[in-house]
Amino acid sequence: MLVVENLNYASRATIFFQRLSVIFTDTLFIYAVHECCRCINGKRAAKDVLEKPTFILAVLLLWNFGLLIVDHIHFQYNGFLFGLMFLSVARLYQVNPSDSCLFVVVYILSVLMHFTKLLMLWKRYLEGALLFAVLLHFKHIYIYVAPAYGIYLLRSYCFTANNADGSLKWRSFSFLHVTLLGLIVCLVSALSLGPFLVLGQLPQVVSRLFPFKRGLCHAYWAPNFWALYNAMDKALTILGLKCNFLDSTKIPKASMTGGLVQEFEHTVLPSVTPLATLICTSIAILPSVFCLWFKPQGPRGFLQCLVLCALSSFMFGWHVHEKAILLAILPLSLLSIQRAKDAGIYLILATTGHFSLFPLLFTPPELPIKILLMLLFTVYSFSSLKSLFRREKPLLNWLETIYLIQLVPLEIFCEIIFPLTPWKQHFPFIPLLLTSVYCALGITYAWLKLYISVLTERTSVRQKAE
Repeated sequence: MLVVENLNYASRATIFFQRLSVIFTDTLFIYAVHECCRCINGKRAAKDVLEKPTFILAVLLLWNFGLLIVDHIHFQYNGFLFGLMFLSVARLYQVNPSDSCLFVVVYILSVLMHFTKLLMLWKRYLEGALLFAVLLHFKHIYIYVAPAYGIYLLRSYCFTANNADGSLKWRSFSFLHVTLLGLIVCLVSALSLGPFLVLGQLPQVVSRLFPFKRGLCHAYWAPNFWALYNAMDKALTILGLKCNFLDSTKIPKASMTGGLVQEFEHTVLPSVTPLATLICTSIAILPSVFCLWFKPQGPRGFLQCLVLCALSSFMFGWHVHEKAILLAILPLSLLSIQRAKDAGIYLILATTGHFSLFPLLFTPPELPIKILLMLLFTVYSFSSLKSLFRREKPLLNWLETIYLIQLVPLEIFCEIIFPLTPWKQHFPFIPLLLTSVYCALGITYAWLKLYISVLTERTSVRQKAE
């Protein structure tokens, strides 16, 4: 099974090894969830254990529908990787710095009386940095959230104190702390990439990590901004042909909807380059990074920035895979149990993002499995979060509710009605196109709503401080 050219190889021993290895590595994910549940306080305490925020969070993470089908049916090792990420998040939460004035007092007292405690706080920062560095070398997609880690560690660890108004005290910059972080990154990079560098294979590794020739979108468009962009180009192309504005002989057939992983050119709209996606992604994450730098708000602010970096990269990245939506859904679970506004955004993003994963399981026997599993998880998500925030306004408005309900007829059309129509032979990509575009609308809406929520929250905090 390790022979690269041995395509379509299968054996019972291989399947047993793959399944058992995924289950075994999930133990790290379980431990990381346990650590996160210890660190994150929910909205309120509850007498019933089933209504406790920590219990709800554990279910939302451990029985996450997307992670379950991607790891245990589609077969990946994302649980293990998310375990490393959540463990690093937990370590940064365990630092638990308070507001700036109190933190300065604690800092002085720690130096004078409890130096060991201060060292433990700094140790948590280094543990979080080490775990993320290891994670990044396991799978480079986590570079999506690297800006959140870099800015937070620089702001909270390399600068050791704030002014009374929360602004940065520039004189508190510690060269020792920067050196320690640099040593961690260099050590992990040396262990990971050193052998390839010695053997002269590092350029080959880099070319495989960033395969720009694979095209803007995956064979099935990830439900992001580029899916809407592609759909708009298709619609304008059809309109142009009908109005005789375009020459049909010069338009490649099924250039974007042929189901192939390849480069393609847009017909009407400007074609997108890797540099353009990088610029769009950088612009999209900048507001969240600025918020984290100027108004860090402790680990919660870091977690908000992490989710926004992941979601912004998903929205505008080059050749994004639909599974990357889990990089935003799972961390958002930690925020969903703390505020009703975040819970509402989570329900929209999780429901839409999980539905967009349905095309990964495309065989008839998998149809009832994926529908049942998603129904179970979605019903629990809605009922548990609604119960947790029962004293507040509804988590979703009527327009958001209607949008999510429309996923049901969309699935019926794609799985039952469309295969019975003659369109299946001539336009097989229509179900994927409809799923991608419709889910892209919901994910884009959730991204915008989350950004607005974070920016307005920081503005209100600043006004109260003034």
